[in-house]
Amino acid sequence: MPKTRLQAARTARGLKQSQVIQELTRRAEVSGLPIASPSSLQILLSNFENGKRAVNEPYRSLFRAIYGMTDDELFAPVGDPGETDNESAEYAALAARVAAARQIDHTTASLLSAQTDYLRAMDCRVGGAALVDQMNAHLTTVQEALSHAILPSIRRPLAAVLADAAALAAWQALDVGAISRAWRHHETARYAALEARDTVLLAHAMAQQAFVLVDVGDIASAVELVGEALSEAGTKVPARFQAWVYAAKAEVLSAANEVTASKKCFDEASQLLPAGPDAVDPEMPFIVLNEAHLARWRGNALATLGDETAINQLQAAVDGGGIVSTRAAAALHCDLAKAYLALDDRSEARAHATEGRKLAKQAGSIRQKLRIERLALMP
Repeated sequence: MPKTRLQAARTARGLKQSQVIQELTRRAEVSGLPIASPSSLQILLSNFENGKRAVNEPYRSLFRAIYGMTDDELFAPVGDPGETDNESAEYAALAARVAAARQIDHTTASLLSAQTDYLRAMDCRVGGAALVDQMNAHLTTVQEALSHAILPSIRRPLAAVLADAAALAAWQALDVGAISRAWRHHETARYAALEARDTVLLAHAMAQQAFVLVDVGDIASAVELVGEALSEAGTKVPARFQAWVYAAKAEVLSAANEVTASKKCFDEASQLLPAGPDAVDPEMPFIVLNEAHLARWRGNALATLGDETAINQLQAAVDGGGIVSTRAAAALHCDLAKAYLALDDRSEARAHATEGRKLAKQAGSIRQKLRIERLALMP
């Protein structure tokens, strides 16, 4: 059995050490990399392959180029001594994972979807910060199942679950200030939605990702992305979802100070939104929107625009039950603080900022905390 993965890579290709040394020397010369002389390389390569010496740069990059393998595949520790051959063990492991994935059916996909719904409900109650381990474990489970499922008939429902779960994880990451993780999860959600062939999930991930761009200050790209999301959604998606995308575009436009366009999008959302108190369609549990939620959303945008009617909209959200979580309550008080600040009522603005900061701390929401700090109202 090869002592290291590096040795296994050479023997699997039927190469002699002398051939590898020649290739190391040739590639180093072409790249201008300083390495040992051919005579010293003989000892060095033996030590690398026997595990007596760790492989460092530039040798790692040269070995990657020679064998076409990654660091993990070349330099990670080999398996247990009981394994007869590292290469055959890797083949057997993949075969076992594929066999296990064959046990996954539509019922399994439904159970995984239900787990996402549970995490979504818990997110409303305790905030995303408390769920980071559970969320990551759930994503890993779904990704593992999808990566080894073979038939499109089961890959598509698994991909739909992954798109939903990744978008939820992305929103939680954005809320706790993990901006790079939020971006990666949104990318996962978009790729998964494409495999699921689900227009709603794809447009949802795109529109939500636009908020990441807003938070990093790239407003122009955010406007473009949410516009593409609206085009992707088209007119054949459920009305509540179409209203949600229009509202998302309206918020992004408010960040761009596009007053007329923002208000027009909110009007479109209001016209499309189904009447009644229901906020969730069973087929789209990731969309929560009724008239009260839309009023809070509109109030947020109007506060950003410095519109004095923002307070009325935000109060309508409170009266209509549009606050569904501690995080949402923190956002509401931040919006109210901003709205009162626009009216030069610093006393009322400071009171809401104080309450908002307290609620943001309870929810573990770095995003809302930063929004409040940017108002420069706190002592």
